[in-house]
Amino acid sequence: MTAPLLLEGEGDDWRLHLNGDWSLAALAPIEAQLKHLPGELHGTLVCDWSHAEAPGIGPLWVLLKCLGDLGKQHLDIRHTGSPPHYLEFLQKTQAEWHAARAAPDAAPSLERSVGERGRWAVLQGSEARAVVGFFGRIVTVLGQVFSRPRALRLSSLTRHIYETGITAIPIVSLIAFLISVIVAYLGAQQLSRFGADIFVVDLVTISVLREMGVLLTAIIVAGRSGSAFAAEIGVMQLNEETDALRAMGMNPIELLVVPRVLALIVALPLLTVIADAMELAGGGLLSLLNLHIPLPQFIHRLRESLSPTTFWSGLIKAPIFAVPLAILDAHVRAADAALADIVSQAAGVLAKSSEAR
Repeated sequence: MTAPLLLEGEGDDWRLHLNGDWSLAALAPIEAQLKHLPGELHGTLVCDWSHAEAPGIGPLWVLLKCLGDLGKQHLDIRHTGSPPHYLEFLQKTQAEWHAARAAPDAAPSLERSVGERGRWAVLQGSEARAVVGFFGRIVTVLGQVFSRPRALRLSSLTRHIYETGITAIPIVSLIAFLISVIVAYLGAQQLSRFGADIFVVDLVTISVLREMGVLLTAIIVAGRSGSAFAAEIGVMQLNEETDALRAMGMNPIELLVVPRVLALIVALPLLTVIADAMELAGGGLLSLLNLHIPLPQFIHRLRESLSPTTFWSGLIKAPIFAVPLAILDAHVRAADAALADIVSQAAGVLAKSSEAR
């Protein structure tokens, strides 16, 4: 078996023969031989890749790191014999890494601080303009629905209502029930010191119907359906499907964004009602088991603590939360497309590497 490394002297210069398997599977013996290279080399070191088979990124990176340590002794390193095509990229990456570690931390100055805050302000302004412009396009398409009802696309709307509303009922119900039990338990721990256990009903009822029901539902929908919106539209943009829609004379906002916005506006209030019911059920169950408040007394106290606007003040917030939630999640499709583009480019590099092997 040929050794992966063979160092020969050529006068004042050196030639390092790279032989045999240089794939990731041979990383361990390559590292072991690199440790036995002389620590003091001067002149020129030529790395000969003529007899290397299937060079991989891992072994090449380890080699460059070792040669970089040897280069501290004023060693000129060159590569010959058809080195890997990604050698230049790894050399540049390693040089930047060493430069970043060696560069001293610059002392903060007024000019630098003002510049960083200025760049941040410009970036935020650009993002704000993009979101406002995106919202304007959605409002324009919604305005066209009144004059052109076919733009509503009921089939797409019903599908998204099912995906964002019906399929979210189990998780929304479970989280709402558990949160209500926790709130009732913590409230009972404090109110029992003053003999005011009955006011746990008021605490659960008002907090649930006014704030917690709609807020918890919006958070769950944002994590569940909102991320799915962004990923789905981002992949469509990466695959140039949105460009194909424009080429066919169709409006991507009308086809992809408006149905999702309207679906959330319809589904979020309905999910909020279900969440309110489950939270009241959780509060009633804990009041019965922990505070020994019978269910008829719980319902009677619930009616007394409710004002005419308690329920509606929470329900009205649901469509208000739905609009920015859907718009922002749909707007980040470009970020998802950029991430997918990076993954695609990385896959292309690996494919080229495999072909070269």
